[in-house]
Amino acid sequence: MTITFITGANKGLGRETARRLTELGHIVLIGARDAEAGRAVADELGARFVPIDVTDDASVAAAAKDVEAHEGAIDVLVNNAGVHGPMGDPSDLTGAEVLHVLDVNVAGVVRTTTAFLPLLRRSADPVIANVSSAMGDLAATHNPSRPESGVIAPAYTASKAALTMLTTQYAKAFPAIRINAADPGYTATDLNGHTGHQTVTEGTDATVRLANEGPGHGSGRFVDRHGEIAYAERDAR
Repeated sequence: MTITFITGANKGLGRETARRLTELGHIVLIGARDAEAGRAVADELGARFVPIDVTDDASVAAAAKDVEAHEGAIDVLVNNAGVHGPMGDPSDLTGAEVLHVLDVNVAGVVRTTTAFLPLLRRSADPVIANVSSAMGDLAATHNPSRPESGVIAPAYTASKAALTMLTTQYAKAFPAIRINAADPGYTATDLNGHTGHQTVTEGTDATVRLANEGPGHGSGRFVDRHGEIAYAERDAR
């Protein structure tokens, strides 16, 4: 049976990912900073709650030790925890605000991945799915037909661009682990005041597929609910 650990799983995309994977037969571990909310979701879904604050090294290490003591290994790590940060005119944007977003959205993924690598390496088919966003994609943010082109969220978009690149680097570094990034699309969640046109179920399609596709699929990909996001090759200049 597949054992899956999900960060930020107490609400939004993380919670829906947990619900769907539980229904598909995964043993799901609800990672969340909010203990009350995390336990409530775990109880509701028939999962197990594991406290984790991805910005705290000690908390992340304790979460990995907790899983090692109880499950002994994991098959899938879903790095879902994220924050949005300031939106709109960046005239007053501060370094501290940007660092906070990067600490959760990028450094948090690094902390969690590093801590859980030994547990993933015990799996016959280890998988990491990083929840990124086309908000960090140059092509999408320059395409006027896409909603990403009309949003100004400097810290968030920069963090997701970094996360997608981090995914490709990890995929190269760890060829025995299938590591990919998922773009949920414009989904109605707390991050956007529930203005997205997709449901959370639609927004988790890519992540759920990455968690279930099985051996033989590629690593270092960026996918959305419709498939792999292709990058046009450009001549070297």
